Amino acid sequence: MASPSASDQAKQGLSWMEWLQGWSHVIYELFFQRIEARYLKNPLPLPPLNDLTCIVTGSTSGIGLEIARQLAESGANVVMAVRNPTAAHSLIQTWQNETSSKDSLNIDVMELNLLSLESVVRFSETWDSLGKPLNVLINNAGIFSMGEPQKFSNDGYETHMQVNHLAPALLSLLLLPSLKRGAPSRIINVNSVIHFVSTVDPNDMNFVSRKREFSSLAGYSTSKLAQVMFSNVLHKRLPSESEISIICVGPGCARTNIERDVPKFIKEVGYRLFSPVLFNAEEASRSALFAATDPEIPKYCAQLRCDEWPACAYISSSCCPMNPSNEARRLDVSSLVWEKTLDMVGLSGDCLEILLEGKEIQCRYGAHLK
Repeated sequence: MASPSASDQAKQGLSWMEWLQGWSHVIYELFFQRIEARYLKNPLPLPPLNDLTCIVTGSTSGIGLEIARQLAESGANVVMAVRNPTAAHSLIQTWQNETSSKDSLNIDVMELNLLSLESVVRFSETWDSLGKPLNVLINNAGIFSMGEPQKFSNDGYETHMQVNHLAPALLSLLLLPSLKRGAPSRIINVNSVIHFVSTVDPNDMNFVSRKREFSSLAGYSTSKLAQVMFSNVLHKRLPSESEISIICVGPGCARTNIERDVPKFIKEVGYRLFSPVLFNAEEASRSALFAATDPEIPKYCAQLRCDEWPACAYISSSCCPMNPSNEARRLDVSSLVWEKTLDMVGLSGDCLEILLEGKEIQCRYGAHLK
């Protein structure tokens, strides 16, 4: 008997009960995140990180800026992977002038544009050519073009899906050899509770079939759910001896510039209305910083693998373990999302094994990688 197709296994949308449950998670986080995280200090205290090398994407503003700054001030070697290197260098100078430490902050800048998969490949090749081990990759960069019409990258992919999922997935895979050299290491994906209100159709991750009406919210939430699903499969397929942990984190509902395309009037009214409950960027950075530095995280990830839990580790905005959505924990659809993602980013189905072995691999968006 033929196996069910992707369209048979994936739903076109949530039932009304699932929809209500999903939005209840979002609303609860919005109004109760400060209560849940009341025991956390701000900024989050970090241990000395002098032996840690971290790549942080989207680190010139918002949560990523706070993550990069705090890691660097704790002694880590931070690589700011950004679209605007000039802005990154300006920030570094400001941080250096403000720091009380006598030592210079150990920060490098590399150009990375997630709207170009070719740029992701170039970044990975440049980093790999340095031969350095990587301890932590933080996929923080993201977009939410609220209220905007559907847009596509030059690669032909819906922009939310490319920036929030496809490009970080490609980057994570291509950096596996470096992460293996830096093991025990971690890949941290800054996700969102909004993934609770979405489904993913592996046959239509680009929103072109019109089976589902596109909206910026649908594009954003679907890309975040796809990120969790892909992370779940990566977590399960990575051999335990690789010592690479996969963690998704919820930063909470925060006032950042991710909604940069929202009309100014709507943005200001909304932020003023919800200002008492919204996190600032420093508060929203705590879950990613916790996932990057807490010594118990690798043990927790290993335990989830031993327990055959269908998802990778997910850390809430209060720095506690939480379960992703029921939809995210569907391994049948997650496996299809994994396969479709590899196809979209131009990698073969056996790329994981090839990359972990340190062998050359070909990507459609770049030359042979080693």
